[in-house]
Amino acid sequence: MAQPMSAAKLLAVLRAEGLTVHEVRDWRNHNRNSKGPWGPVNGVMIHHTVTSGTQNSVNICYDGYAGLPGPLCHGVIDKEGHVHLVGNGRANHAGLGDGDVLRAVVDETALPPDNEADTDGNRHFYGFECVNLGDGKDPWPEVQKEAIEKVSAAICRHHGWSERSVIGHKEWQPGKQDPRGFTMDGMRRRIADRLAGKGGKEPGGPKPGPKPEYAPFPGAGFFHTGRKSPLITAMGRRLVAEGCGRYEKGPGPEWTEADRKSYAAWQHKLGYRGKDADGIPGRTSWDRLKVPSDD
Repeated sequence: MAQPMSAAKLLAVLRAEGLTVHEVRDWRNHNRNSKGPWGPVNGVMIHHTVTSGTQNSVNICYDGYAGLPGPLCHGVIDKEGHVHLVGNGRANHAGLGDGDVLRAVVDETALPPDNEADTDGNRHFYGFECVNLGDGKDPWPEVQKEAIEKVSAAICRHHGWSERSVIGHKEWQPGKQDPRGFTMDGMRRRIADRLAGKGGKEPGGPKPGPKPEYAPFPGAGFFHTGRKSPLITAMGRRLVAEGCGRYEKGPGPEWTEADRKSYAAWQHKLGYRGKDADGIPGRTSWDRLKVPSDD
């Protein structure tokens, strides 16, 4: 049981986890607090949007629709792994659910079957909608699942919760099926690994093959102030080799403004302009840079 984070604190803890976070319109003051209490908070609830397209999904979650005003969650997690914050306070995402489930979340014990709808979940849960049609066919990119893992771990770490404080809408309200396409038990294992200092993909996947010649794209959220990695050094060396280095010294393993300016020069060399040349690596430009995987 905890008091909800302020808008500034939520933004800070998500970015500290390495997430790319976008602030949508007046999200800091956008809530349904006039319709009921917000807090104490007890956990994080994960949903899927049943929509496609980032901007369309974000707009719906911010505005809501006839009969259910927005915000419909606190944040939207898109297929690129970016988080779009749309509300701060009470949000129309959880609805009535099973009080026995809430007690299990508070106690951090195994969840019972959700067979009642007698408890106000909008008061007690942070809610995150993930862009997915929820038809069992729409894929869940790894960067999106990693973002769900990071969002959940960031909030749990701040409040001192374990992974058992993260549930799916389908585990809260009878008749719901979201999120569909991965298991919440698997996601909780990933969150537990991250809280323990390890980032984790779901176990049981294919065994790794031979090491690739070039380093795979680690996701835009990898590149943030405070990140240290040999991969950043390797990237900088390739930027220098391409004539895009903007370093006074280095490059080195810590992400700096010089790295961002150097990568922006690479993006300009490829023909990107405006927000597409902001210096934050994207998958296409990264693949074309051909950063060696051995560095």
